[in-house]
Amino acid sequence: MARKTGRDISGWLIVDKPAGMTSTSVVNKVRWALSARKAGHAGTLDPEATGVLAVALGEATKTVPFITEALKAYRFTVRLGQATNTDDAEGEVIASSDLRPSDEEIKEALHAFAGDIMQVPPQFSAVKIDGERAYKRARDGETMEIEARPLLVEELVMTGRPDADHVELEMTCGKGGYVRSIARDLGAALGCHGHVLRLRRIWSGPFDAADGITVEQIDALARTPELDERLLPLEIGLADLPELRCTPEGAARLRNGNPGMVIPGEVEYGEEAWASLDGRAVAVGIYRAGELHPSRVFVQG
Repeated sequence: MARKTGRDISGWLIVDKPAGMTSTSVVNKVRWALSARKAGHAGTLDPEATGVLAVALGEATKTVPFITEALKAYRFTVRLGQATNTDDAEGEVIASSDLRPSDEEIKEALHAFAGDIMQVPPQFSAVKIDGERAYKRARDGETMEIEARPLLVEELVMTGRPDADHVELEMTCGKGGYVRSIARDLGAALGCHGHVLRLRRIWSGPFDAADGITVEQIDALARTPELDERLLPLEIGLADLPELRCTPEGAARLRNGNPGMVIPGEVEYGEEAWASLDGRAVAVGIYRAGELHPSRVFVQG
């Protein structure tokens, strides 16, 4: 197998993804622009969605699961009165209604979508059904039974009502949430149908869209030191984990995959934490009796 070429560069680049581009295309552009050997992202955005796409490079890819697990916030517009086969504006209208709920009815219906809920992903989604992506089967005209899965919705609020056909919402949720499913199910609960017209991820874990770089800026700064300077340290991906400092001897043991001594902090026995030396991440692991037992080790020059 051919070895990937490129620089061993590590960190996070926060991209404000434009509409009309897949998340994979954005990652590939970042990898090219930074001549990076390894890159990935923390949480797919639909092609027509905009906002935070956190691209991890090099050793930062080992922190992706922690960003994926973090809370995220979305700002979106629901088109009332129409259901589509994709639950967004890209699909075909499959049902319509002349009914339009009042603002009060919408606000009341939103209560059912807060807290720990069960959500059925869209037919056009990346969930696997019998080993195949749902969207591939949906494109072939198949309608599938997709199991509901748990979702934490910390907040879902109405922020605007431009006209009778549209409602603007903001949602903060946990891992695996589908905004398109919220729009579909809200429309069904209101008896009028609904789909997502516009969607923007405004923040994801520690990353904010306001701090994102545009694709145009990436093109303009490609292969320059200025783009390198936009990288955030990989340690930001560990923001939701407690930090423990370690000694040089402990760091050496951890880097070899062995339990290493750490300076006790506000971490309980059996809790997950990350160890640092001079502010730089050495490993993530489980804290037990003065040592961190590593599950991920970082190789930083």
